[in-house]
Amino acid sequence: MNKAAALYRKLLSEFGPQHWWPADTQYEVVAGALLTQNTGWGNVEKAIANLKAAGKMSPQAVLDTQINELETLIRPCGFFRQKALRLKLLTKKFIGIKARGSPPTRDELLDVEGVGKETADSILLYAFGLPYFVVDAYTRRFCAHHRLYEGKEYDGYRSFFESSLPREVPLYKEYHALIVEWGKRQRRAGKNKTARGIKRQRNEGKTKK
Repeated sequence: MNKAAALYRKLLSEFGPQHWWPADTQYEVVAGALLTQNTGWGNVEKAIANLKAAGKMSPQAVLDTQINELETLIRPCGFFRQKALRLKLLTKKFIGIKARGSPPTRDELLDVEGVGKETADSILLYAFGLPYFVVDAYTRRFCAHHRLYEGKEYDGYRSFFESSLPREVPLYKEYHALIVEWGKRQRRAGKNKTARGIKRQRNEGKTKK
């Protein structure tokens, strides 16, 4: 077993299945993949909840919604003006893809304004069930921490994982979700360590006085 596969088993044993991507419909995954850019998932959940409450969580409803109303609904996820425009463009593309009855290619998703490689691969993997490994900042930190792979380009990381693992969609989905969970726990641990350090310095300062 190679190191990438061994680390997957270790994460799965430690954290358990993550049941990711949380969504009720295929389109919700597509919309969420765009809305999550440059923000935390909690903010995306608020934006999606607003869309659902307003009866706007469907492709046609998003296209029919006035841009200023859409901006207001997705405001919690940040960059709402930019994302509202891009969500409409991506939604139009999604409607065309569904109408033709065949899955999208990576290149045609990347042709949509505002859709980068991470967003495109998230849509391909989680919405359409195609074997594209998703790479994000947590993936890079995970690789550096475990001395798994070192590179600069997104596609280099993606190729590393895809060549190291069986080409299985459930595996790719779970591994990415587990890496995200690992990253969140690492971040929390770092914050706690910093807080403890600050508290210790303050206590030492009081002792000196």
